[in-house]
Amino acid sequence: MAKDQGLRRPATVQDVANLAEVSKATAARALGQYGAVSARVMTKVTAAAAALGYLPNDLARTMTTGRSGTIGVIVGDIENPYFGLAVRGVSDGAKARGFNVVLVNSGEDVAEEKAALEVLVRKQIDGFIIAPAASGDTAHLLNIATIGRPVVLMDREIPALGFDAVVLDDKAAAKRATELLIAAGHTRLSYITAAGMKQHTLCDATGIGLSTVANRIAGFSEALADAGIPDPHRYIRFGVTDRQGAQHVIADLLNLSDRPTAILASDSLIALAILRTTKDVRLIIPRDISLISFHDADWTSATTPSVTVVAQPAYDLGREVVSMLIERIEGLAEPPRRRELPTRLIERESVSAPK
Repeated sequence: MAKDQGLRRPATVQDVANLAEVSKATAARALGQYGAVSARVMTKVTAAAAALGYLPNDLARTMTTGRSGTIGVIVGDIENPYFGLAVRGVSDGAKARGFNVVLVNSGEDVAEEKAALEVLVRKQIDGFIIAPAASGDTAHLLNIATIGRPVVLMDREIPALGFDAVVLDDKAAAKRATELLIAAGHTRLSYITAAGMKQHTLCDATGIGLSTVANRIAGFSEALADAGIPDPHRYIRFGVTDRQGAQHVIADLLNLSDRPTAILASDSLIALAILRTTKDVRLIIPRDISLISFHDADWTSATTPSVTVVAQPAYDLGREVVSMLIERIEGLAEPPRRRELPTRLIERESVSAPK
């Protein structure tokens, strides 16, 4: 029986070397982008690889260079447009520097985060970008550092770990947004977040497991205190995650006899849930209740009324964090670095004076 002429073995480094008329070692250096290779030889080897349809052997490259050319990214909620845009920034920045990205969604669950790290470590990932699910359970993160893999924290920071971190000006942003609502005349203000707590309400500001949430509540509370408004935690609500749960928590809040007259939403998904719920209970924004949301999602400028937002540079956050990680992968040895990116308050139509 004649052999199927359409099938052939994959091209090897030796095949590329033969076609480029260089040694196998030289071809390997050019293909793996390590060691000294002249521009002329690099051009010849690249052309030969393209002509043969050569695909690199990632395992062999890892054994030769000690690097896999892959970065692991773990975030809490990839369905959140904010994290989606940040991951796009990471991916574009990594690609520009010759790295691939493996993305894992932790669901804001520490156990899932630990499991993801174990899997990625076994895959010989060069470094990690993590938006940690909690600041109190971090032994698994410290273990990564002990095996010589750099970690950069994205959006959330845990100073005690001594890792690089790229964050936003969350406290200042929340304070600016709250001050805008106070300036409009509001004294009963709510902050609503998807972050989990043992209960939906907040008795005090201790025990908050995420730096972003703690910083925003600090800015929110500081603005209220500066205005002489008592009991700043009264209308703060946690754990607004799935749609049904969000509507239940928000409806309970809006059905209070002394309900808040303004809400600061932690993200665009929460803001969308607020819009749906206010419609269900026949409240009109901003006539009956004012709204400001973190994250300038596309829909926030297209609704009627358009929504005032804290615009966050999520894409830039991703580009910055991957740049810092690659610097560490390539050998940068400096004390832990912290970079804070600014946000912008964009005023639209969802804020007015209370009735």
